[in-house]
Amino acid sequence: MTHVLIVVGERPQQKSVLVESLRRFRDQGARVAIVGDVPADALAVDADLADVHQLAASPNDPRLRRALARTRQPSRALWLRAWADPWVRRRLRTADVLVALDTTAVHTVWELAQRQPRADACNGIGAAGRIVRARHDGTHRRTGGAWDGVSARAGIIARGARRAAVTGAQESLEAAMAPAVLRSQVGGRLWRTAVGAPGLPERVRVALAYRVHVRSVQAGRPGLAAATSAAATSRMSGRKSRAELLTREANHELETGRVPVCLTEAVTAELALADELLSKQKVRAAKSLYKAMRLLFHRVAHFDQLTSPLAERPAEFLAPLRASATARVMATPRGRSTPAATPPADRPLRLLIMTNGNAHFLREIRQRYAETPGVELRYVHLADDPVSAALTHSPAGIVEHLVAGQSEYGNRVEEWLRPHLDWADTLFVDWCVAAAAITTLVDPGDTRVVMRLHSFEAFSYWPHLIDFSRVDDLVFVSEHLRDFATEVLPTLTGAEAPRLRVISNAMDLHGYQRPKDPSARFTLGLIGTSAVAKDPRWAVEVLRRLRATDERYRLLLVGGGLNPEASESVRQYDAALSADLAELEPSGAVTRLGHVDDVPGVLSDIGIILSSSVRESFHCALVEGAASGAVPVARDWPFFAGRATSARTLFPGDWVVDSPQQAAARIQAATASDEVWRAEGAAAATYVTKTWDWTVVRDDFDELFLPGGDRRG
Repeated sequence: MTHVLIVVGERPQQKSVLVESLRRFRDQGARVAIVGDVPADALAVDADLADVHQLAASPNDPRLRRALARTRQPSRALWLRAWADPWVRRRLRTADVLVALDTTAVHTVWELAQRQPRADACNGIGAAGRIVRARHDGTHRRTGGAWDGVSARAGIIARGARRAAVTGAQESLEAAMAPAVLRSQVGGRLWRTAVGAPGLPERVRVALAYRVHVRSVQAGRPGLAAATSAAATSRMSGRKSRAELLTREANHELETGRVPVCLTEAVTAELALADELLSKQKVRAAKSLYKAMRLLFHRVAHFDQLTSPLAERPAEFLAPLRASATARVMATPRGRSTPAATPPADRPLRLLIMTNGNAHFLREIRQRYAETPGVELRYVHLADDPVSAALTHSPAGIVEHLVAGQSEYGNRVEEWLRPHLDWADTLFVDWCVAAAAITTLVDPGDTRVVMRLHSFEAFSYWPHLIDFSRVDDLVFVSEHLRDFATEVLPTLTGAEAPRLRVISNAMDLHGYQRPKDPSARFTLGLIGTSAVAKDPRWAVEVLRRLRATDERYRLLLVGGGLNPEASESVRQYDAALSADLAELEPSGAVTRLGHVDDVPGVLSDIGIILSSSVRESFHCALVEGAASGAVPVARDWPFFAGRATSARTLFPGDWVVDSPQQAAARIQAATASDEVWRAEGAAAATYVTKTWDWTVVRDDFDELFLPGGDRRG
């Protein structure tokens, strides 16, 4: 005989369906017990069909009354009262099938299933019927307690009682979405089935799926979150609803510092909506495209983690963007009406340098061409001008202009930029961010356009907003950055692509050559700690390994710290780093200096210069440290490691290590004696000065800006 225990939390919407099911159970040799808040006469169930037990409305146990007073969730209250009832416990001991008849009963049945693991637990009278029939026929196979069938909530809604179902979801489902429930096979199967149930109104399905997704992520089950999202969206017909659900889920995960499990699906859904709107509503299509790009290139996914899906699998990660018709319209090369003119022979070359990023890398360049005969220099930092500053704060306006082909925003850019283009023979835009993007909204005429792309931009959406068919030369500071950028941006390899050049950063390295005190031999230095990508915890691990055998080693951290308010993932990294430093700083093993103006002075106290980053385009701080005579130890930057070009092709092979263990071994060997350490440092200083000092690199910039001319002073 099969013993069935049914839990009822709400008055059944269709009592006739319940009674008919109970008759079938009886005919198949099942014995049924029903417990809940509904009396037998309200159920209209004959005694020969089921033994009905109503829970006490006012329990005698004072502890139970206090617990119920603290509980606002009907589903949780039902469970507390049921488990305190001896009748329920007796029936549970013999139960073969546990059934939640409605939403409120879900949590109680889940709790009972944990205490009677041999029983099948299911949701809804239909699922119970299949299990009872299979037991009667001898074809039953247990599924490890997994829930079967469509949720009772879905059935109620499908039968028309929408208001009751939605109210029940708000009041009763919280306990059934508790982390313990969602971590179990039972709970996971329940919610995966519930969100994909047929008949749910779309707005209800979206609300329920979002809550399940959020709770699944919080419970540490991203796979369940992805599965429930897929189950829900497979039942959704509207592209807008699908995009809204997935985008909302992805944004929630990003807010918690995680790379969303549904990131690709959310981007794909948003781009599908953009493509649907493209033919008739280009402005709305552009908004959806921009929303998708903000998700795809969100800082949490690429800048605030120690990994990046773009670095790991560029083609796969960017596939949705490349497949989108709207994105292809945005990326359509528009070219220029006139080829760039040759440098003038009868007057000075007018060179305009423009940026809206960090101007640190322009210092030597600006100084040289301000002093070069035959060059008239102008410099524009867009943040210094209220008109141009406002233009740089509208990436959505850039996307709209590119998709629609025209816009009021584009007109304002033209009005501001045209006088600069009319004046300049050559325009050099440093950093491929907003200044570069708005520049290529405008036909440059015969002005030659040169741009420089640093590491940061390659992991952002900015280069995808640049029309490189209007750029003559694109400069990279390293080969590995050039190779990665061409993998990410196919427009850099097409027929209308700019010339690609590799020119190192402009650095005056002679000013770093100062005497070092012998104590510097055991001092490791890391300059720049304001980004997760710098990964100072890697440097701390190197220090730990060194101090395990020699406590003379210490670490100097130079530069501003992380901003924990930037994102939750930065906060988490900063908390872990702070715990490391709290352990090491009191003994003097680690010292933080913060921002300093006299970097050469600080380097005179550093004997080993580290590059612990996961991503760098060049890492000037490492080279500057080497110029000071510090021994360079560079991590094989993981974002580029294993590629044809990487840190190993940029620097001498013995500088680069794969792990903290290898770094510690190199440092121990290099500091074995004062003579060895100074010889290693001197060799590194000679190498970087001969390879990357401004006296060497400036010739490359002269060739870039003054091709074939003799304007150098």
